[in-house]
Amino acid sequence: MKYVNLGNTGTKVSRLCLGMMTYGAKSWRQWVLEESESRPFMQRALEAGINFYDTADMYSLGVSEEILGRALRDLGVKREHAVVATKVFNPMDDDPNGRGLSRKHIFHSIDHSLRRLQMDYIDLYQIHRLDPTTPVEEMLIALHDLVKMGKVLYIGASSMRAWEFARLLYLQDKLGLTRFVTMQNHYNLIYREEEREMIPLCRAEKVGLIPYSPLARGFVAGNRRKEDYGATLRSQTDDLSHRFYYQPSDFAVVERITSLAQQRGVPNAQIALAWVLAQSGITAPIIGASKMSHLDDALAALDLTLTADELQSLEDVYEPHLAQKL
Repeated sequence: MKYVNLGNTGTKVSRLCLGMMTYGAKSWRQWVLEESESRPFMQRALEAGINFYDTADMYSLGVSEEILGRALRDLGVKREHAVVATKVFNPMDDDPNGRGLSRKHIFHSIDHSLRRLQMDYIDLYQIHRLDPTTPVEEMLIALHDLVKMGKVLYIGASSMRAWEFARLLYLQDKLGLTRFVTMQNHYNLIYREEEREMIPLCRAEKVGLIPYSPLARGFVAGNRRKEDYGATLRSQTDDLSHRFYYQPSDFAVVERITSLAQQRGVPNAQIALAWVLAQSGITAPIIGASKMSHLDDALAALDLTLTADELQSLEDVYEPHLAQKL
C-alpha cells in the first residue's frame, strides 16, 4: 500500500479510502450490505493496508458508523492506526434541529457519532453539504471549537461551488479558525466539471482531494443502458446516477475505457480508477465495494500506470455536463 499526507497535514493515509455507505441496513437502501456481509470487506481492506475509512451519520441513519466502529475494534485495529472520517448535515430525525450545521446540531451530532463509532475523537469531520439556513460564521466557529475540545483532529468539506469554498477558507483565515484540509467532491471520467474551478482552487490552497464516486457509481463498468439503466439493483434504483450520467457522450467515454481495458487485459474499473489516481492533487479516492472483485480491482489500480497518450485518449471524448449539486 502507498501512503500520502492527508491534504496539507502530517497524517498519513492510504492512497485508497474505503467508503462505508455500502455497509449498513437494507431498510435504508436495498443495495446496502448488512453487517455480517460487510465484515469480509473490512478484513480484506485491512490486510491490504487501507487505513482510511469514510462514513457519515446519515448512512443507514447511523448504522454505518456503528458497523465501522465495531469492525475496527473486533479486528484488533489500534485507534491510532486508523484514520476515520465521518460527516454532518443531513436529517437524522424529524426534529427541526435534527439536521443542518447549526452549532446545536453539530455539537449533538459529534457526540452521537463518537458514541456510534465507540471512539474518543474523529480524525476528519466533514460538512456533508452547506446549510443555507445557518450563518457560515456560526458553523465555522463550531467546527473550530470541536478541534479545540479534542473531539476532532481535522475538518473537511464536501459538494459545493468553488466560490462557496473559497469564501469559507477566506473566513477561516480572517477569523483565525481551523482550516478545512480536504474537499470530498464528485469527480470521475464521466463527470469532470470540478476541473473548472474546484480542483484548481484546492491545489492552490493545498487542500487534499478525496473524491467520491471515482467509478461514476459503477457507470464505467460498461453495463449501463440508456433505456433501462442496466440490470443491477443499484443501477435501476440509484436516482443520483440517473441524474448525473446517461448523456450520449458518457457512453462514448465508457467505450474508450472498455477499449483500453481490453488492450491492457484488465477490467474497466482499474482503468477508470487509475485515471483518477493519476490526477494532480488527488489524496485518496473513496471507493465503494459490494463485491470482493470491486475491492481487488481498486487495489490493482494502484499499480496501473497509464501513459500520457492513454490518459489523453480517455479524456478526448468528454463533453460538459450541467454542474450538479447534491
